[in-house]
Amino acid sequence: MSGFHLHRVPGVHDASARGIWALKVSLAGLLATALLQAAVVALSGSVALLADTLHNFADALTSVPLWIAFRLSQRSRTARFSYGFHRAEDAAGLAILLVILVSAVWAGYEVASRFAAPVTPDRLGLAMSAAVLGAVGNEAVARVRLGVGRQIGSAALVADGQHARMDALTSLAAVAGLGGVALGFPLADPLAGLFITVGILGILWDVGRDVLGRFMDAIDPALLNDIVRVSGGVAGVKEVYDVRGRWLGHRLYAEATISVEGSLSVVEGHRISEEVRHALLHAIPHLADVTVHVDPLEDVPGRHHVLTAHHFSPRPHHHHAHPHDG
Repeated sequence: MSGFHLHRVPGVHDASARGIWALKVSLAGLLATALLQAAVVALSGSVALLADTLHNFADALTSVPLWIAFRLSQRSRTARFSYGFHRAEDAAGLAILLVILVSAVWAGYEVASRFAAPVTPDRLGLAMSAAVLGAVGNEAVARVRLGVGRQIGSAALVADGQHARMDALTSLAAVAGLGGVALGFPLADPLAGLFITVGILGILWDVGRDVLGRFMDAIDPALLNDIVRVSGGVAGVKEVYDVRGRWLGHRLYAEATISVEGSLSVVEGHRISEEVRHALLHAIPHLADVTVHVDPLEDVPGRHHVLTAHHFSPRPHHHHAHPHDG
């Protein structure tokens, strides 16, 4: 047993704990920022600052479903939930999209009402200082979320970090709007609010594409190519094909079929498949597990699959490679 060792998946519990830490820090930071901004909105009446404040409150609230999801992902799998509870993280991503949409609609309504009944904000210096505070707070939160999200492979946390970074830019837009008012252009404030609203919708599009793609099992083809390359480099592997992968939260699961010499024993074929798994678990970031199917190398490809072939639609062929293909 001297050559035997267990692979502890990097970041199953540790990654969730890191994610929860990032959310605690960002939640505290954004709530403090938004509360200070809300107080200034009440004093100044700036609609641009109001739109920015609403967005910061919404951004803080997106930490809650993600926090719940990370806590669920720490639970062990059960007979009913045989893959565990990691999909909750992807569901939290959908909740984040909904919160962003609501904040865009709310901010848009406030901007439209100010165009209809203009209100010139006062205490401009204080309002501009609050908007700068919003920019600094959001950029700090973005760095925490993006750093941890990329480290643990969480698309939802990365998307939330991108959201916070755009919030920092919209806070600067609020500064510009208030500056315009100070220079004698009252409409600069609601125009900045309109710009912020459009920015929120842009965030919704970008974040939605990533989060919905992950929810629908989209995966970077380059990652599948890496699985083919690593698998093909294992001694005894003749071909690698039918490679698939899917994310469950921040954990990656994959499947691959390899072919080996048909004269090998079942024991030898199994040993090679475990060597492939071993290599992949070391080489592919965030890989929780991979199922490796072993086929014999045949003079007539698919000869032994004729009984089941009619149960499946044609499979893509772009993940089919020989080890010597490089």
